[in-house]
Amino acid sequence: MSSAPAFPPSAEPAAVRVENLSKSFNDPKRGEVRAVDRVSFQVARGEIFGLLGPNGAGKTTTLRLISTLLKPTSGTALVGGCDIVAEPAKVRERIGFLAGETGLYPRLTPREILKFFGEMHGMKGAPLAGRVQQMIARFGIEKFADTRTDKLSTGMKQRVAIARTMLHDPPVLILDEPTAGLDVPSARNIEQAVKEAKQAGKSIIYSTHFMEEAEFLCDRIAVISDGVVKITGTMEDLRRATGKQRLREIFVDLLGI
Repeated sequence: MSSAPAFPPSAEPAAVRVENLSKSFNDPKRGEVRAVDRVSFQVARGEIFGLLGPNGAGKTTTLRLISTLLKPTSGTALVGGCDIVAEPAKVRERIGFLAGETGLYPRLTPREILKFFGEMHGMKGAPLAGRVQQMIARFGIEKFADTRTDKLSTGMKQRVAIARTMLHDPPVLILDEPTAGLDVPSARNIEQAVKEAKQAGKSIIYSTHFMEEAEFLCDRIAVISDGVVKITGTMEDLRRATGKQRLREIFVDLLGI
């Protein structure tokens, strides 16, 4: 089965370029386990790039590597031209990373959390207050902005987490299952925010288990299994390669399920 090239021609340098990225772990029972195996892809400016795969495929590990939370065993990635191995601090300045868990401080309110993270990114004074209010309004947080986070529902917490991720207006967003466990209105709010980020020129790496969501949002998609990228391309590329039409069918076909 042929796949689309990982690096399609582009007039502009990629906002994110992943080059033969690998990560191995030592397991007491299984020995060395390669969670990510020579993964390569690139994400253009203003592109939503979907990273899909079953549980344990290596998606989250790949995202954590790009976000500098983990160090690769080999290979590297460039974010805005900055190397994740040689320049991790510069990479972190250029990204907003939403992990699978919200990571919110339970005793703080959403407003306090946004202010705190804004200050961590060097924002202060009136510009910070204005940006915090903008995020509160954008994600419909007004009614619970001053309620302790441990009193909020899953959907409310996820809105706060997305607002925190986008607060400092980073050029690259890395979103790990941003709509998992959400009701339809909350998921729709976040999907719309992602589309707005794309229109503003952001580069977005988007991991999800919802095939319809990926088909709706993503410009290109990579399917990963056992740490290896099976295919990368647009929906039309994937359809031509598999002979299937729906992304769900394409996904199943590529995994041999």
